[in-house]
Amino acid sequence: MRRADRLFQIVQYLRSRPLTTAEWLAARLDVSKRTVYRDINDLIRSGTPIEGEAGVGYVLRRKLDLPPLMFDRTELTTIELGLRFVYANTEAPLSSAAISAMAKIRSVLPGTVAADMSKSPVYVPRRERAREPHLNSVISAANDKRRVQLDYKDAENRETRRVVWPLGVFFWGSTWTMLAWCELRRDFRSFRLDRMSGLQILDTCFQDVPGKRLIDYLRWLEATHAVPLSEFDPEG
Repeated sequence: MRRADRLFQIVQYLRSRPLTTAEWLAARLDVSKRTVYRDINDLIRSGTPIEGEAGVGYVLRRKLDLPPLMFDRTELTTIELGLRFVYANTEAPLSSAAISAMAKIRSVLPGTVAADMSKSPVYVPRRERAREPHLNSVISAANDKRRVQLDYKDAENRETRRVVWPLGVFFWGSTWTMLAWCELRRDFRSFRLDRMSGLQILDTCFQDVPGKRLIDYLRWLEATHAVPLSEFDPEG
């Protein structure tokens, strides 16, 4: 990566995060922390409103206007792949939003670049098994922090009714699952969406309670099963 591109990328990361450490930037940019420190100092000297210090982290203190984003060919292929994946593995409104996003991105790209994007050789065929009717409801409940009542069948086909706090939705290649805090078991539980016979979003909300949040579960995975946060969130 050219240094100019790296400096631009640093600013982009700082714009999108409340606090960013040199270690985090070094890992994403594949450079040493010393290089990051030097780049940050050069950006500050050039007038970029960055505040912070080594060992603590950096923030961008005010909105910084940057030129329109331009993507390289690999980035465009990645975007196209991601949107095709959403279209293939979800129902409306997510699948419709993927098509709309494709059109918006192509509309602001130069003609030849947009044509290359639309001709990406990577395809994701639509499969009925991967598309779950409860997916939109689960995502909506998780976004709004609404409690959910489930009618659920476990692996032994035993039926149960639970009230849970939906925390996150995961796709495992063939099935969707919901990670939730279960009020019955008073612990984290994972539920396959294809085993849900009924789902009702309740009027009551749940709060972010330490020990019952998605980040708490992911940190537990990291500590007990050596599964890094980056496996689930590349910016985590």
